[in-house]
Amino acid sequence: MSTHRRQRVLDALAHTLPDAIPVDFGSTAVTGMHVRAVAILREHFGLESRRVKVCEPYQMLGEIEDDLLDAIGIDTVGLVGPSNIFGFRNQGWKPFTAPWGQELLVPAAFETTLDTNGDLLIFPQGDRAAPPSGRMPVGGYFFDSIVRQPPIDEESLDPKDNLEEFAILEADALAWYRQEADRLRGCGRAVVGGVPGTGFGDIALVPAPFLKHPKGIRDVAEWYMSTATRQEYLHAVFEEQCRIALRNLALVNDVAGDVIDVLFFCGTDFGTQTSQFCSTATFEELYAPYYRVLNRWIHEHTAWKTFKHSCGAVLPFIEPFIECGFDILNPVQCSATGMDAATLKERFGDRIVFWGGGVDTQGTLPFGTPAQIRDEVHRRCEIFGPGGGFVFDAIHNIQADTPRLNLIALIEAIREVNGA
Repeated sequence: MSTHRRQRVLDALAHTLPDAIPVDFGSTAVTGMHVRAVAILREHFGLESRRVKVCEPYQMLGEIEDDLLDAIGIDTVGLVGPSNIFGFRNQGWKPFTAPWGQELLVPAAFETTLDTNGDLLIFPQGDRAAPPSGRMPVGGYFFDSIVRQPPIDEESLDPKDNLEEFAILEADALAWYRQEADRLRGCGRAVVGGVPGTGFGDIALVPAPFLKHPKGIRDVAEWYMSTATRQEYLHAVFEEQCRIALRNLALVNDVAGDVIDVLFFCGTDFGTQTSQFCSTATFEELYAPYYRVLNRWIHEHTAWKTFKHSCGAVLPFIEPFIECGFDILNPVQCSATGMDAATLKERFGDRIVFWGGGVDTQGTLPFGTPAQIRDEVHRRCEIFGPGGGFVFDAIHNIQADTPRLNLIALIEAIREVNGA
């Protein structure tokens, strides 16, 4: 396969002008599309009619298969780890009818039941004997984590309890990475990979929907309070997590390092719609030391570029992100306070890659008109595109309620920008 798509991304990552603005949909769990959107686009492009695979069950993201990658003009592909967020592998596909009536394919261990009020419950590692770890409310389109934290006893609180999910990769997991690397080698697209343990305090992972009986601090509010009141405890967790992550980075590099171009490093959010979850001083004290260690190892031992995801108003954190060694910022939430696209490009565009920011998935894409979507896509590309340093993507995942005409307008606008 031609390698021009991969080179397009590499040029953008190097802050040189590519032959066209590179496009990513589906390479990560924060740049994907809901299964409903995937089905709409498959139908729009006249592709073979078949059930969409649920590749990320937490958010019910759909696999974007090769024929749709080609039809849209996507320049990236994901190399995901062996287990998804509910702790089972994406294999042994079986039919499943979603609550909204869509016929899908889900992994063999995707096990659900209905609550008494009609909510859909899912089980960690597919084990129905364990308490359910995710809930899709009636009328919903994705799962929320179920907090299963027992009452906290400060005297017996042990950092090891929050380290249960972090372990050095074993032979079967490394075989998975090797197999996926072999499958993607020479695919012609930039490969975005992930390695367990690099996400420090990622709030999507704190409740541990992949564990049957999680221990430690697992309540979201309790965890956020701990960043101020239990920093010694969190340092103990992060220090051991960092040690494990370093070993896993080396192991994955040995079996798949030549295939990976970008490493999805961390999904910890530091911004809200209007402010931040913590101060930059707390960031420097609690998170930055571990980000620096891992980024330093990656840049000394690999050619990978590191991808930092953080939603919200993160303007105060962009300089610290750069100083910690991150190469890429996603999702570039331009609607959040202080996140004006032109300002971001002017201040940071030569030092960090903006991966996202292409269209607002909270407002314009689901609720705007096709004309408004085309206008926003063109304007964002005009701002972020010059000189490289930009990979087009929506601002986080494309949601289930996005109208068909708006989805089509989005794809057509990208093609217009790139002269396709």
